Amino acid sequence: MINPPARRTLRRTRTAVALLAAAALILGGAGPALSVAAQDSRSRTPKPTVVLVHGAWADASSWNRVIARLQADGYPVRAIANPLRSLSGDAASVKAFLETLTGPVVLVGHSYGGAVITNAAAGTPGVKALVYVNAFAPDAGESATQLAGPDSALSVPDPTTVFDLVPRPFRPPRRPTCT
Repeated sequence: MINPPARRTLRRTRTAVALLAAAALILGGAGPALSVAAQDSRSRTPKPTVVLVHGAWADASSWNRVIARLQADGYPVRAIANPLRSLSGDAASVKAFLETLTGPVVLVGHSYGGAVITNAAAGTPGVKALVYVNAFAPDAGESATQLAGPDSALSVPDPTTVFDLVPRPFRPPRRPTCT
């Protein structure tokens, strides 16, 4: 029996792969009536680079299984660190990374990462498709908290009223200061 977190991960992986495959078909212009010559030229077209952006409660390693499956299918994949500082700062960080890539890009976001990819893709010509995996899908400039609404736990000004923040048990001791 698969435990609930593993089931969610499996479901997310399957969804991501299906959505990325659909985006790849759209980018490649695949259709059932392609001639052999068209198929040959399409097979020489480079696959888009898939850029994966994690949400607020994860890191880039959360995409490991998705990365393995996409790479097995021949896609160049990058799972980048989302700095998780502010929506505008996070989007700027992703946008700066996108500007280092050449060729078409499929940008994928999970959870809060959806808001980040929406804003990072705005005005970035290499981005050919956005894929939202259980993610916020706002308009450019719109935040996840705007989508969630004022009654959401995301909208509280003080997160300690919603979450029990636990100090890190491995915090290094303070060094004495020299005077």
